[in-house]
Amino acid sequence: MNDSHAADGARAADRPFIAIWEVTRACDLACVHCRASAQALRSPLELDTTAGEKLIDEIRTLQVPVFVLTGGDPLKRPDIFHLIEYCVAGGVRVSLSPSATPLLTRDVVARLAASGLARLALSIDGASAGIHDQFRGVPGSYARTLAAVRWIHEAGLPLQINSTMSRWNYDDWDALTALVEALDPVLWSVFFLVPTGRARRRDLLSADEIETVFGRLYDFSRRVAFDVKTTEGMHYRRYVVQRRLRDRQAGLPVPATPPWLGAGARERAPRAINDGKGFVFISHTGEVFPSGFLPVPAGNIRRRPLGEIYSDSPVFRALRDAANLKGKCGDCEFRQICGGSRARAFALEGDMFAADPSCAYIPQRATVFA
Repeated sequence: MNDSHAADGARAADRPFIAIWEVTRACDLACVHCRASAQALRSPLELDTTAGEKLIDEIRTLQVPVFVLTGGDPLKRPDIFHLIEYCVAGGVRVSLSPSATPLLTRDVVARLAASGLARLALSIDGASAGIHDQFRGVPGSYARTLAAVRWIHEAGLPLQINSTMSRWNYDDWDALTALVEALDPVLWSVFFLVPTGRARRRDLLSADEIETVFGRLYDFSRRVAFDVKTTEGMHYRRYVVQRRLRDRQAGLPVPATPPWLGAGARERAPRAINDGKGFVFISHTGEVFPSGFLPVPAGNIRRRPLGEIYSDSPVFRALRDAANLKGKCGDCEFRQICGGSRARAFALEGDMFAADPSCAYIPQRATVFA
């Protein structure tokens, strides 16, 4: 391991880089890929406002750079503006990921901007209403999303776009990327489906198809002004290392900074981040998980501080040890910068340390550096 890998690993063990709080599982959409299997009504077991403030205090103490309130739909919580304002008052930089429903109005967007929200993320999974609305399960979601984008720009809020790549939109790539570019986000986060919750195995792309998406994504990232990242697509980092090496050998220009550390590097994770390794997810009931897609609990913040769970729980400690990886992920020379999707391995193989079935790469047992 080189010095930068060691430094990334030390930071990951000490505190998370990204913390996601699922403030509720209530949502008025019925997305086919929803990891939470969200329902219309809020759970009485949700963390209440006082518990939420306590969690935010812990996030501030841990100095977590990226804190996101998600759901379900966070706008289903009547105290969501208070929680955002509590974050801002305490110096916690907070982002929000709401659903595009009638709850997301122009006035709400303006109020979110006035509250000090750092970023607002919307999901767009197709370049047409036909694809997006079918994916989201509710007619009109696409139109509401595009309207919300306009309001976000009007309010001066930074926009993040999230898209989940799956069988539903694989053939829509060119149109989807053209739309994303036209909407002018500060970040496009491309998720790769994990078959948990309502998501199904039949909707997964093959390993070879994902490799094709990586190539398209890399080319796209080279020509746009905003940042591009992947979620549950850790092996994109391996692809980038290989692609940069090939481009250098071919005499082509190669950016000094890899795409995973772009202009917004303060908000971008170090390259070693993975499920439980720089990333922590807190559920609506306070359960702590390595990610929202990996349903292996490590503790509950009602009974133990978040920092202790993250740094000391056997689940997180095991995930941060690359020696636990099995199969080709354990043999891979890129395991320190990738590590594979532990969530997808768990969903498909029943073992969070198994090889990631979505990766087409065959390890060469040689050390390669970016």
